[in-house]
Amino acid sequence: MSLILSIETSTTNCSVSLSKQGETLVLKEDNNTNYSHAESLHVFIDSVLQIAEIKKSELDAIAVSKGPGSYTGLRIGVSAAKGLSYALNIPLISVSTLKALACQVQIDDGLIVPMLDARRLEVYSAIYDHSHQLIRTIEAQILDENAFLDYLEKGHVYFIGNGVDKTKTLINHSNAKFINSKLPSAKEMSALAYEKYKKSDIEDVAYFEPFYLKDFIALKPKS
Repeated sequence: MSLILSIETSTTNCSVSLSKQGETLVLKEDNNTNYSHAESLHVFIDSVLQIAEIKKSELDAIAVSKGPGSYTGLRIGVSAAKGLSYALNIPLISVSTLKALACQVQIDDGLIVPMLDARRLEVYSAIYDHSHQLIRTIEAQILDENAFLDYLEKGHVYFIGNGVDKTKTLINHSNAKFINSKLPSAKEMSALAYEKYKKSDIEDVAYFEPFYLKDFIALKPKS
């Protein structure tokens, strides 16, 4: 048996799930635009375990969304995951944020582009096929009207994530399919984390860091 607690904090969605053998048993999440992860995350963790009537000592692993995404959000999620992993002496598993987001799209043909909003006309994106296999690696990408054109000319491309809003103002192609109002969730992490758990594909708790993709830049407050 494998009970895995998954934590997703890469965007405004604070999300926690408990899964057994890759199947989500309990999910607790809240898309608060104020980034309330610091206040909500541990409350959600306790709530999920209480609903499932599971003690922390019964967990087999902790999974965390590794990024890319919000610098602060990722720090909070990873810090909590590392703390639990260390205290409980159980494995830490990292899950690609964009792959978990792509797994929300179930299609028989075409490509999936999970994308997270970055500054201005930039998104963090990757490309997966209909089986959720990686086709193009994760990039910090500047959008324009020709973005993803080579892929769009070959068939349907499904865009998902909080980068969709600005993408659909630039891309006008009949093969572009925009999936609105979706964010990464701990629900899709369950199966991905279980696959890694079975292969002992785990992280070093002492040295693991989120995948920021870009260095954090602190902006000076306006005077």
